Amino acid sequence: MTTDSSIGQECSLTEQVMALEQQYLLQNYSRYPLVVRRGKGCYVYDAAGKRYLDLIAGIGVNALGHAHPRILRVLREQAALMIHCSNLYYHEYQGKLARKLSEASGLARSFFCNSGTEAMEAALKMARAHGRRISPEKYEIISLDNSFHGRTLGALSITGQAKYRQDFEPLLPGVRFVERNNVPALEEAFNERTCAVVLEWIQGEGGIYPLTAEYARRARELADQYNALLVFDEIQCGVGRPGKYFAYQLAEPPVLPDVVVAAKPLACGLPLGAVIANEKAASAIGPGMHGTTFGGGPLACRVALEFFEILDDLLLHIHHVGGCFRHELAELARHFSFVKEVRGYGLMIGMELDIPGKQIVLDGMAQGLLFNCTHDTVLRFLPPYIITEPEIDRAVRILKNLLKKV
Repeated sequence: MTTDSSIGQECSLTEQVMALEQQYLLQNYSRYPLVVRRGKGCYVYDAAGKRYLDLIAGIGVNALGHAHPRILRVLREQAALMIHCSNLYYHEYQGKLARKLSEASGLARSFFCNSGTEAMEAALKMARAHGRRISPEKYEIISLDNSFHGRTLGALSITGQAKYRQDFEPLLPGVRFVERNNVPALEEAFNERTCAVVLEWIQGEGGIYPLTAEYARRARELADQYNALLVFDEIQCGVGRPGKYFAYQLAEPPVLPDVVVAAKPLACGLPLGAVIANEKAASAIGPGMHGTTFGGGPLACRVALEFFEILDDLLLHIHHVGGCFRHELAELARHFSFVKEVRGYGLMIGMELDIPGKQIVLDGMAQGLLFNCTHDTVLRFLPPYIITEPEIDRAVRILKNLLKKV
């Protein structure tokens, strides 16, 4: 039972945490007024013990929810053996994980790092090195308007949203931005200087906008024609999120890239990113050309292997419950004129409004439901892969009440 004194202590803890962060941390985040203390399954709990249904899952990271028993077991076992091993030496899990990624992706070789933006940096270096082997002038990269690829300078350089780029320009030269799904514009952007085209199959930060299979196939053809690399950024939309291992497998037949970058759910909350490439792209990087201190350590790789064993049995579930969620949201949307569209695949879903969504997010938090708003007007849902239909029903009931208040 929660006593008045314990409530006071918990409120004090919340205030202390927020005060310390505001005093000592770089103020680069606009945080919500919530201190999360623990998690279990699809729920997180704040300092006062209030429960929240988590539909953002660490921005797609906590794919198996919180405190998954199999992940906890592996963490305990491996932490007692070895947490870090430098890439000066072998350990037993990197090769096994690379083999699993090869089987899942249809590509040949992997490089492990710590995050999605680091994976994108490695892919950009791979693309530039590939182009330079052909000609010093072959360094241009094509990216999409409204895209988002990370926060480092290279990744920012190919991010097609001015609000992320403007404070850090000038950035990497030779980047061309084209409209998503506009095939003539894509064709016009390619030339002999093009070394790569980088595409999100589903734009995440940009508002949950998918590519068409036609557009992706034409990008594949043009990359082959101009001897450029086709790079798919699946940091948010891949590794199970769309109900497939990777979003490019949604097309029938799949549009196979030269390089795919992945990260968020790979190690269930531990930092781990990956670049997966075919032999053509991988051959551009030789000894000494790229590296990492922490990437691909035994703890993260072993957790990722366990994650994939669990994911293999979840893909059909993700497809099913994701379809149920989208259907319920679409039914809900019919009753509110300010809801423009519901879109997405699997458990990557966006509800676009014609009004700002920030207050709805805050109101949802007050009602015990966590999601966020991207692109100012798109409510974004990235639930854990283990979410159930009753939990989806609960979320939709809360959302209905929230939208009624608008």
